[in-house]
Amino acid sequence: MRGDTFGILFLGDIVGRPGREAVLRGLPVLREQLRPTFVVANGENAAAGVGITPALARELLADGIDVLTLGNHAFHKSEINGYFAEEPRLIRPANMHAPLPGRGYATVERDGVRLAVLNLCGRVKMEPTYDDPFAAFDALCKLTPNAVRLLDFHAEATSEKMAMGYHAAGRAAAVLGTHTHVTTADERILPPGTAYQSDVGMCGPPDSVLGMRADIILRRFREGSTERFEVAEGPGVICGAFISVETGSGNALSIRRIRYPDETAP
Repeated sequence: MRGDTFGILFLGDIVGRPGREAVLRGLPVLREQLRPTFVVANGENAAAGVGITPALARELLADGIDVLTLGNHAFHKSEINGYFAEEPRLIRPANMHAPLPGRGYATVERDGVRLAVLNLCGRVKMEPTYDDPFAAFDALCKLTPNAVRLLDFHAEATSEKMAMGYHAAGRAAAVLGTHTHVTTADERILPPGTAYQSDVGMCGPPDSVLGMRADIILRRFREGSTERFEVAEGPGVICGAFISVETGSGNALSIRRIRYPDETAP
């Protein structure tokens, strides 16, 4: 998309091999259909469903993703620690307590547009290891002047996500929720021009429980099993959102849910 508007394609949590393969197959098709200026994706579940490795980050960036965001599993794979200094397009939540490698935002520029991708974690029903995300958003805004901002808010509670949408309204072109892996149907534009969706869903196997084998999850719920999660088999789908942004103002004009392939299409 060019001219007076530009497009951002945001892909939800990429879960394991099925999610990675879905992105590899489907992203070229979505690029052709939507013509996004930027592609952003959450990669925190890319490595067997939990965390990411340098090799997988390189693979996803080579697939055509401009910025990879993370979440509460950002440091699950210890080998990722040293990679942050090597690759500024891989970011982790800015509001983590401890002094950890990496940073919580990245800027990319194309066709005269400067996009700042911000990454934060919520605190409601999440690990008690995060600073105030609302204050952290304010701090990130000061670090990213003269840029169109997109926030990946990796959080559990819909109320916290909605509150962040209103907190960021007018300062971010989009506030997009990740973490729950379930696509919500509440996409909208908050005045004066901030695209919002509580959760964009996942890129992963739909025949699953949030990307994991259903039989294991059932045993955990019904029997108290402690067996490890395993990513479900089968082909993955891409879930995400496409946002159209006015170049001059940086305001979002529209947001559209994305599912590819969409077996519900006529």
